[in-house]
Amino acid sequence: MRSTSLALVTLCMALTGPQAMAASPAKACFHGRSVTNFAAVNDQTVNLRVGVREVYRLELLGSCPDIDWQEALGLQSRGSSWICDGLDVTLISKGPFGPQRCPVRSIHKLTPQEIEALPSRDRP
Repeated sequence: MRSTSLALVTLCMALTGPQAMAASPAKACFHGRSVTNFAAVNDQTVNLRVGVREVYRLELLGSCPDIDWQEALGLQSRGSSWICDGLDVTLISKGPFGPQRCPVRSIHKLTPQEIEALPSRDRP
C-alpha cells in the first residue's frame, strides 16, 4: 500500500542559513521545509519530492517497518535545516508504540533521467 498523502511533517533544528550549503558545494543539499511529498519504495528506501522538480532518494540504515503504509513522515535534522548527507537527518514515522526513528545511511539526488525511469508507485 502506498501513501498518497501530501502531508509531510518536518521537524527542524535552528536554521543556520546559506553558509551551511557553502561549506560543501560539491554535495546536493536541500532544505527540510522544501519537502512536499514522499514515496516509500520499500522498508529501507524512501524517495522525497523537494520543491517541484527535485527528487532525493534516502537509503535507511536498516529496516523501517510499515513505512510504506504511512500517510505522513517527519524529518529531524541535526545542526541545520539543510540536509546534505545521511548523517544530517533521521526519518520519523508513526509506529505501533509511538514514534519510530529510522536513521538515514545515504542521500542521493536523482537526475531527471532517473526520475523519469521511476515506476509511478515510487514517484513522490
